[in-house]
Amino acid sequence: MNETPNLRILPSADDAVKAEAAAALYRYNVAATGVDDRLPIGAVLYDGSGRALGGLWGRTELGLLFLDMFFLPAHLRGRSYGARLLATVEEAARRRGCRGAVVETSSFQAPGFYIRHGYNEFGRIPFAVEGQARIFFRKQLA
Repeated sequence: MNETPNLRILPSADDAVKAEAAAALYRYNVAATGVDDRLPIGAVLYDGSGRALGGLWGRTELGLLFLDMFFLPAHLRGRSYGARLLATVEEAARRRGCRGAVVETSSFQAPGFYIRHGYNEFGRIPFAVEGQARIFFRKQLA
């Protein structure tokens, strides 16, 4: 390829290009590690009519559970539903051979929840909202 690449800032996400790059990066990671074990993981809480109320989603890869998104509506918080979702996903990750878990959250979201469930902070980065930060947690699963 003798053509000079053209760099552009995108005004919005290009999901197709991002997906293509993610697939190429994953192929690179598999070639470098010899491990091809990425799988989605999650648990969803439904109401009596089958409507999803919230849940926890992530992936397992290279012996780690990566928690990507966790949401419960306000009326369900503080009633052990979050703890049950987390325990369910952690146990499924253990069955897949995961020995650790990683999550990032905002300081105004749920850092106390993760601490109460055995997660330890290993990084914090302030962001543009005064007094707030992204917080990175980890937990040993095995």
